Amino acid sequence: MKSFKGNKKSLPSKVCVTCNRPFSWRKKWEKVWAELKYCSERCKKNKNNQ
Repeated sequence: MKSFKGNKKSLPSKVCVTCNRPFSWRKKWEKVWAELKYCSERCKKNKNNQ
């Protein structure tokens, strides 16, 4: 995924396990994308509420 230029629809996406909303790949998540489960810190903190 180096030097991405183009349509954001072609980026990989996942569904948040807390809120069930889709979220797309971000450069800052590049190294941890495989382990990522939550779309935000808020969802990560509220994971036990579901």
